[in-house]
Amino acid sequence: MDEMWGGIADGGHWHIAPFRGNMLSRMKRVVLAIAVITGTSTPSLMAQTATLPELPQVSGPFTLEAVTDPLTGKSQFRYDSHDVPPVERVRPGEDIHIEYINRLSRDSKEKCVMMPCTNGTNLHFHGLHVSPQKPQDDVLTMSAAPGETLRYTVEVPHNQPPGLYWYHTHQHMESYRQDLDGMSGAIVVEGIDRYLPELRAMEERIMVLRDVELDENGAQRTMLMNKVAMQTPACGHNSEQPERVFTINGVVRPQIEIAPGERQFWRIVNASPDLYADLEIDGGSFEVVALDGMPFAFHDPGTRSRTLSHLLLAPAGRMEAIVTGPPADHRSTFHTRCFDTGSDGDPNPAMVLADIVPRRGRSVLRTMVPDSGTPVYESVPAAATQSAEHAEPQFTAVFTEDKSGFYINGKKFDMDSPPMLTVDIGSYQHWRVENRTNEVHPFHIHQVHFLVYAVNGKPLQQTEWLDTVNVPVEGSVDLVMDFTDPIIRGTSLFHCHLLNHEDKGMMAKVVFR
Repeated sequence: MDEMWGGIADGGHWHIAPFRGNMLSRMKRVVLAIAVITGTSTPSLMAQTATLPELPQVSGPFTLEAVTDPLTGKSQFRYDSHDVPPVERVRPGEDIHIEYINRLSRDSKEKCVMMPCTNGTNLHFHGLHVSPQKPQDDVLTMSAAPGETLRYTVEVPHNQPPGLYWYHTHQHMESYRQDLDGMSGAIVVEGIDRYLPELRAMEERIMVLRDVELDENGAQRTMLMNKVAMQTPACGHNSEQPERVFTINGVVRPQIEIAPGERQFWRIVNASPDLYADLEIDGGSFEVVALDGMPFAFHDPGTRSRTLSHLLLAPAGRMEAIVTGPPADHRSTFHTRCFDTGSDGDPNPAMVLADIVPRRGRSVLRTMVPDSGTPVYESVPAAATQSAEHAEPQFTAVFTEDKSGFYINGKKFDMDSPPMLTVDIGSYQHWRVENRTNEVHPFHIHQVHFLVYAVNGKPLQQTEWLDTVNVPVEGSVDLVMDFTDPIIRGTSLFHCHLLNHEDKGMMAKVVFR
């Protein structure tokens, strides 16, 4: 396939979308010393090769703090006295309980959308089919200033597709900076092994892709670009210098251990505010079982997986796949390919994410807790989707931009904006998203998944259910929106998931009634 858009498959390609605290603190001190010696200012990066760290995991009520790093001035999450956000694990039908305490500095030194940050904050539970009303996935009326606390009780429905989701801050005008600083974490809704029992015997690896900023010049830039084998000049239309490099679970180019022929279950979320990850393994492939938290089998019991040579995760996209270890004599990397974001887009060059290496001796496999429940299948009536596809769009969202901002249907969002439309729940609707700019934009809507069935007016051979999809330069995508779940009543949002664009106005309210 020559061109790729988030969540679209063809020709074997796909396009979407534990560190313990004392160990992390020691690594920070080591790298801070290196930073002082070299004159760099990135104490949170690892300078040496490291094994991919595991993330702390929590499966009940917990307290999450937003704090300001005293060394860098950046914002970050703190959990259990350490600065590594946990993976929240929940079963369908259970609640997520979070006490979220804002301990950020009242006097931020960071810049948010052309002005100093105010350090207000909140949480969004990306991809979950939950209520947009307080105290659940409400990012419109729930907000904590420094010194305030929010208490979330998020009711995960019994029919929530089991898979990988994520949480991140969603404070308007500050979401880009807070996400770039790393204020995000993974959510696993248990039960995907109901569809594929063989996953229970595999090592489970949860990988959160984030990015760190490169200095404009100097040793830090050179060191990190060399470490990830980043090629210059940048790829595609954009000739600007790269601005950031990817990390996995907070580490630049870690090593992932896997024995030759071993099958592991990788669950990956692209938590970057605007970097695309076109994922590939040298000489390997991905046996993908779910995208954006939605197992293929959930809507199509006859489809368990699809084998793909590479796939594009747009910002906010997720992929869950089985990976097979390469032969012992084969040097392999896990990397992201160049992705052309358009003539007005940002640099998105190729780089190495991790080295794939043989296991060193015996290690304890970190497997998921088996779920013996009955698989939930929700087949969508073909007549319902075909009726929506053949109808004229019931709503069209047009993305535009100029030097003053970013717009949907000519309107720039602010918190006092009225809803752009009202949707009566209980039906499927045909939406079209048009991109009238010279850069790609990932479209995301809260509370629901949608079926992507056409790009630039051309029907796709392989449709897919997603919650985030790329809209091509000067192009369009056609979607069947699933508005059938009565739990989604209330005021919600849809927006571009390049969070800098969202903060600058490319967002709108929708009322579900």
